[in-house]
Amino acid sequence: MSFCTLSPMALAEGIDVWLGTGRSPLSRGIYHCKLDSTNGKLTDPSLVAEMEGPGFLAKHPVLPVLYAVGGLKNEQVVAAFAIEGSQDKKSLTLINALPIGDGGAAHVSLDAFGKTLLTAQYGSGSVAVFSVNPNGSIKERTQLIKHEGGSRVVPGRQDTPHAHWTGFSSDNRFAFVPDLGLDRVVIYSLDAEHSKLTSHGFGIVPPGSGPRHMKFHPNGRWVYVLNELSLSVTVFDYDSKAGTMTPRQTIETVPAAELAREIAKSASEIRVHANGKFVYSANRGHDSITAFEVNPSNGELKVVQCENARAVTPRNFNISPDGNWLLTAGQSSHTLAAFKLDNSTGRMTFNQNCVFAPSAICILFDDGR
Repeated sequence: MSFCTLSPMALAEGIDVWLGTGRSPLSRGIYHCKLDSTNGKLTDPSLVAEMEGPGFLAKHPVLPVLYAVGGLKNEQVVAAFAIEGSQDKKSLTLINALPIGDGGAAHVSLDAFGKTLLTAQYGSGSVAVFSVNPNGSIKERTQLIKHEGGSRVVPGRQDTPHAHWTGFSSDNRFAFVPDLGLDRVVIYSLDAEHSKLTSHGFGIVPPGSGPRHMKFHPNGRWVYVLNELSLSVTVFDYDSKAGTMTPRQTIETVPAAELAREIAKSASEIRVHANGKFVYSANRGHDSITAFEVNPSNGELKVVQCENARAVTPRNFNISPDGNWLLTAGQSSHTLAAFKLDNSTGRMTFNQNCVFAPSAICILFDDGR
């Protein structure tokens, strides 16, 4: 890890950062650290909850409750934790956990009111739906929806469905599940009050793309879908009344000639800056972050920078609530690195700060993003 300097700095104030981790001899569960928003310095992450491979995290939209998918007592569960402690030292206390019932989950999310929770099971290609109690505890699993089929364009990766992400429209009427195996974003009508999903339609990416994650533009009119297998982003026009997605553009994240030199390569995460001017994506194997400029008239993208992620296998990254910092998580390098963002150009600059973060694969800021 010669590319970064480990920092022992401990800050009394800062932005809370929660870290989900993968299965690794170095990792023991969920970690917490702080980001100093004035200089981008990070405190050393500390263990706040033991759990096996809590790969993805989500926060309740109102309550101080954190959710994680992973293993507890040799069972794959979704768990709710109460966020406690002081400003100086945060802690997590397990509220409850329920078995997913269809293998381990790759993603977890909550609707805008904290009434419905979704998990995506990559291995089994399913979506689990849970109801949430008013106190933030998980009430019950209300549905288990199995996707069917596979595009079969990429052998071994698309023979069967692989649900990879879950999320909701801003008006809380629809839920979305990119499925890598289907080359589709599956769209559901949402009954948040009763925690029920009903099939509504699809957003379709180019064959063999393998959709992984997606994000909405702040204006609600455009959707950006990250394609893991083709390392590309598909831009969709979104009709909020009809709940439909129409593809407009697909753009590569890294030139094909550069990717040809990599033994393994795949896209991992996508984020939209809060100012709506820029979109960012992560490239594993190439180990880089790509910055795109958003065309304000139609939402289409143009690459403005492809920067070394200062991370080996950047499975996840996130943008701070103030929009000034971008953090990258190196799953294989066990690191968390910080970049300064230029909000006028979208370009990122490594600030020479990098801390040890065992098998970090999810970065969640305390505002729930």
